[in-house]
Amino acid sequence: MQDTTPDQRTVGWRADLRRLIEHPRMQQAITALIIVNAITLALETSETAMRVAGEFLVVLDTIVLGIFVVELIAKMVAQGARFVRDPWNLFDFFVVGIALIPATGALSVMRALRILRVLRLISTVGSLRRVVGALLAAIPGMGSVVLLLSVIYFVFSVMATKLFAERFPEWFGTIGHSAYTLFQVMTLESWSMGIVRPVMEVYPLAWMFFVPFILITSFAVLNLFIGIIVDAMQSHALEEAAQEAQARHDPSLSDVMSELREMRAEISALRAERSKG
Repeated sequence: MQDTTPDQRTVGWRADLRRLIEHPRMQQAITALIIVNAITLALETSETAMRVAGEFLVVLDTIVLGIFVVELIAKMVAQGARFVRDPWNLFDFFVVGIALIPATGALSVMRALRILRVLRLISTVGSLRRVVGALLAAIPGMGSVVLLLSVIYFVFSVMATKLFAERFPEWFGTIGHSAYTLFQVMTLESWSMGIVRPVMEVYPLAWMFFVPFILITSFAVLNLFIGIIVDAMQSHALEEAAQEAQARHDPSLSDVMSELREMRAEISALRAERSKG
């Protein structure tokens, strides 16, 4: 009979707990609870729903929060030190921790932050994790575009202030006002009838300023953001596919697993001989 040490038993039940937590059905159950929690939090904003089933909604919210806490503790126990090395675990810890802060008195504003629990869908749904990972990978490239856009904004804000501040001080009186007005123009929100045409009634050639600005920012620079994000998502997806393919077909990995199985068999045989002796 093969004897096991306490350390081996600890490793064994931790591995079982980790498999249980990472099981697809468990992840699906947690995802369903997050959706249910989102619905209950939305219903709590309705006076009619609170009059009809207010107590039930509060109890259900508490139960779901308790399940999230238990799941988080189980994950911490199962993963040990690896828990803090996974940024998604830290994200879940932060989101669930906010919900545990008492929302009374000066901290009553924390009740509004309970909806952040819905963000746990990002960590439980693999496709959402990949999208967020791609966005994070695109940040360095996006930083260069932001710097370029800032330079363009500064140049056009100074020009707009010099050109239009005298007659339109509410829109272009300062560099800050000009930057905000140009942001509205860039988003194409009422830019023609609300901003440009009134300016052109006083300055007929103002279109020579606004049209190039729109072409540079809305149709050129902002599309660079889209290109960088799409490229990052494709690179991220290709990297994950390559890693999965390597894990399935890498012969060296198979050799390592075979050696580990052989070593385990030899250790078991040695223990059996020692127990007989």
